[in-house]
Formats: sequence, C-alpha cells, structure tokens
Amino acid sequence: MDDRDWLAERFEEHRIHLRAVAYRMLGSRSEADDAVQESWLRLSRSDSGRVENLRGWLTTVVGRVCLDLLRSRKARSEEPLSTHVPEPSVSREDRTHPEQEALLADSVGLALLVVLETLAPAERVAFVLHDMFDLPFDEIAPIVGRSPAAARQLASRARRRVKGAAAVPDADLTRQRAVVDAFLAASRGGDFAALLAVLDPDVVLRADPAAIQMGATREVRGAAPVAETFSGRARAAQPALVNGAVGLVWAAGGRPRVVFSFTIRRGKIVAIDLVADPQRLSQLDVAVLAP
Repeated sequence: MDDRDWLAERFEEHRIHLRAVAYRMLGSRSEADDAVQESWLRLSRSDSGRVENLRGWLTTVVGRVCLDLLRSRKARSEEPLSTHVPEPSVSREDRTHPEQEALLADSVGLALLVVLETLAPAERVAFVLHDMFDLPFDEIAPIVGRSPAAARQLASRARRRVKGAAAVPDADLTRQRAVVDAFLAASRGGDFAALLAVLDPDVVLRADPAAIQMGATREVRGAAPVAETFSGRARAAQPALVNGAVGLVWAAGGRPRVVFSFTIRRGKIVAIDLVADPQRLSQLDVAVLAP
C-alpha cells in the first residue's frame, strides 16, 4: 500500500463523523458531502505526517469549509433551510447499511435545523462544534477567527437561542417513534380520543400545494379538527425517518408519494407537515422503518 492509499484509508475511518458534522452545520446532505470532499483534498495536499490527531485536524478543516459556505449563503441571501434539505436515501435496504444507519442516528430533525439556520454563521459553527461534538474552544477559536473566550460567547449566545426556540423537538428517536406509532394506530383505528391524546391542543397541520391537489386542506389548526382529519385514515402510511426524525411516508410503486413530517415536543405532536411535491420529495432524506 502506497502513502496515498494509506492516507485515503485513514480518511475513510472518519468520513461518517465528518459528514455528521458538516450536515449539522449546513442542513444539506449534498453540501455536507462537498465539504467532506474538500477536507480530503486539503488533507491530500498537506504534510499529513505532521498531523498527530487526524480526526481533530479534519474536524477543524470541515468547520472552516462549512463556515465559508454559510457565509457565502448568507451573502447571497438564500432562502431558509427548508430549501436546503438533504439529498434522497429512500429504501429499506439503506437502513441496513452501517454508514447510512449511523448518519441517520446522528442526524437532527428538520425543526432543529430550522432553528440553527437563524443563527449567524460563526454562532452556528461554534455551537455545533462545541455542544454537539465536544470540540474545545481553543480549537474552535481559530476556525471562527475569534479568541477562545469570544468563541465561548458565540456558542453561549447560540445555545440560548436554540433553547428558547419553541420549534426544538424531542430529540430521542425512541420517544418520537412511540408518539408516531400511537398516532398511526389511532388514525387507522378511527380512535378519536386516542388521537386527541397525542396531539397538542394548538397543533397545526400544513399541506403543500401538491398535497392540496390530492385533497388535503392547506392548514388545519387545533387538536379536534386535526383529529377529525386523520380519524380512520393513514392506512397505507408507514413509519419512516424523515430528515433524521421519525415521521410517516405513503409510498406507491416504490417511490414516496406523501411524507408526513412531525414536530414533537414533550410527547405531543405540535405540527404535521404534508409534503407531496415531487421535487421536494426527491430532496428529503426518507428511510422506511421496520414495523
């Protein structure tokens, strides 16, 4: 094995970690892959023999690349994160792939990514690297071009905004699955009381234009109206991971036709988004879960 093959093999050992870091910062699977590829190019051009902690070195490089991308995105005044959803990965088989499973497990729900999108680029990088990946502030400081104390302040400010955001969902996938399974069982069984039990009193149901054309109402608010909408329905829906959070998917002909994205807080469903637009569906990361 020559030096380049050896270096490539070592790099592959850290690819899953780097993709998870980049995805949390960027909210886009394709951009995350680009950032990881750029980190490989920089590693291949560097004097890697002097790198003692390759994982830390690569995390720092990915952080810098992501910060540049976030600043570029902000400078172009791009639309919020909803247009930066990950690229598709839709099949039962994908769930058995160790890399796919690890990345999905380490992913975050769309609602939290929306909150992160409101942060300034340097705040987002400092928060993700420290709070989610335990990188010390003396290593974060040169990435964001600040002192360690200033980097700590960036992360602290971001943390306050994230904690104060009502959109942050329950992070535990087991709890999410329990709520979604209860919703699905109640919907299929026409159990109105059980539906009310899993819905927040102020729950909102939203449908995109394609879902509206299929018969959905654009917006429904309140537990009772939403329960009436779903009672006795959703018989063909299947549990799935949607952008790293538990949701439902209705698939036909091997392709997703409608995705149900849930926002869950304190064990209650506070929002349901129906996505049926083919272009948006092609950009969602959906993996069907076993019964």
